[in-house]
Amino acid sequence: MTYDVATKDLDPPLAIVDLAAFDANAADLVRRAGGVPLRVVSKSVRCRALLERVLARPGFSGVLAYSLAEALWLFHHGTSDDIVIAYPTVDHEALRALAADPGARAAITLMVDSTEHLDVVDDALGPGHPDVRVCLELDASWRPLPGVHIGTRRSPVFTPRQAGALARTIVARPGFRLVGMMAYEGQIAGVPDAEGGVRDRLVRLVQRRSAAELARRRAAAVAEVRAVTELEFVNGGGTGSIESTRADGAVTEIAAGSGLLGPRLFAGYSRFSPRPAALFALPVVHRPARGIVTLFSGGFVASGQPGPSRLPCPHLPSGLRLLRVEGAGEVQTPVAGRAARSLRLGDRVWFRHAKAGELAERFTEYHLVSGDRIERTVPTYRGEGRSFG
Repeated sequence: MTYDVATKDLDPPLAIVDLAAFDANAADLVRRAGGVPLRVVSKSVRCRALLERVLARPGFSGVLAYSLAEALWLFHHGTSDDIVIAYPTVDHEALRALAADPGARAAITLMVDSTEHLDVVDDALGPGHPDVRVCLELDASWRPLPGVHIGTRRSPVFTPRQAGALARTIVARPGFRLVGMMAYEGQIAGVPDAEGGVRDRLVRLVQRRSAAELARRRAAAVAEVRAVTELEFVNGGGTGSIESTRADGAVTEIAAGSGLLGPRLFAGYSRFSPRPAALFALPVVHRPARGIVTLFSGGFVASGQPGPSRLPCPHLPSGLRLLRVEGAGEVQTPVAGRAARSLRLGDRVWFRHAKAGELAERFTEYHLVSGDRIERTVPTYRGEGRSFG
């Protein structure tokens, strides 16, 4: 295998990023966005070198970070001077660092969905603090019937009227400048619709109806807020919803990140098919039975609701599977299949992680592979001694 040749001088466990696949995935995201700018989601990458690589491509502009401390770190390293934080912060130390740095204040936008978030900033910085940029988050979930909630539970701001009321409060409050809106449609972007069976038809129906409802509600909410103040951006999307998000005329930019690395959870969509770009290799250390080999390490289980979908997936050589009774273990991971018969001690098995960014929390470096060679080795966030939660 090409990856075995490229990494022959390295000992597994190790992680690689296939640059040809990464670049092809980036180009496909731009194609799907149809001219709408893409803001790269840092939590799905967690590697400065890869963030900077994609930001250098036409079609990508700015970072959607997941913590204020991370945003400050990226800004001071020159990764981006346009960073929106996707989640509200209660980090007083980071808020004080932001307030003390005029350059960072001009580059970084905080997320808010209530006056309580404004109170946190005021408490951290004291009266008369300099203006900070803020983005108002609109809840994008679908609520077709009373008591029915489909999607992620994020913002309490759901109706256009609520968005307008909060916008007026922000604008009237000293120390804050409302510059953007965001709505993440997780029930569309984060749910596969091509895994086989009746479920797929139901998922597509939910996604179509949810997208239509959100387009109407988001447009009305943006109009309410624009009646209060000018907005620099309206962010929406996710890798899985680019097509419906770009069709929403209220949206000015689309967030995407996981599609760059092509993790296992993004293998089941009808609208696109990313190439596996991020892979990790584990070595064979046992041959306990014909057709079964045991690998060292590998319990890299993804976050979210526990289940088989959160497990890593054997990718190469093809035809291997995890054992149902053991799965991916803390210090050993058995795999079975015809390909196991020819594997010897020290051979590698290559896996896809279920999620994109979480692999970077398991490895301190990524080996960037181009063809059958390593172009260079770069640190992940973890490799730079950073863990932002």
